[in-house]
Amino acid sequence: MALGREAIRSGHTVLFVSASTLLTQLAKAHQEGRLEEKIGYYAIPKLLIIDELGYLPFDPKAAHLFFQLVSRRYEKGSTLITSNRAISEWGEVFGDPVVATAILDRLLHHSHIVTIRGESYRLKEKRKSGLMKASNLQMDMNSK
Repeated sequence: MALGREAIRSGHTVLFVSASTLLTQLAKAHQEGRLEEKIGYYAIPKLLIIDELGYLPFDPKAAHLFFQLVSRRYEKGSTLITSNRAISEWGEVFGDPVVATAILDRLLHHSHIVTIRGESYRLKEKRKSGLMKASNLQMDMNSK
């Protein structure tokens, strides 16, 4: 979100959407015969931020819709994606390794990948407030 705010301060248009909302909206637009219009809507901002990609697996049809969006934005606008899944797992996320490869080909071409390790700021804040002990947090994280 901070990167989005900075882009806005620099005069760029920004749209923030969760991956699940994005895919739901693309699928609905496809069913209603408005896919081109909806992809156009997501293609307009200079920066599109897609949050939580991979948190839930994609339906293979949704993966194809996502590919169309990525293809439309390719070399025309920046796309920032947050994910808790490694790029090597995106074939599983999209339910189709071929589509995942095509998506990654376009996304990675001019990209910068930032890997963040460690506990999330949400869990860190909870621990700081005394609601959770660090040892419990480590135990819970290791059990997954």
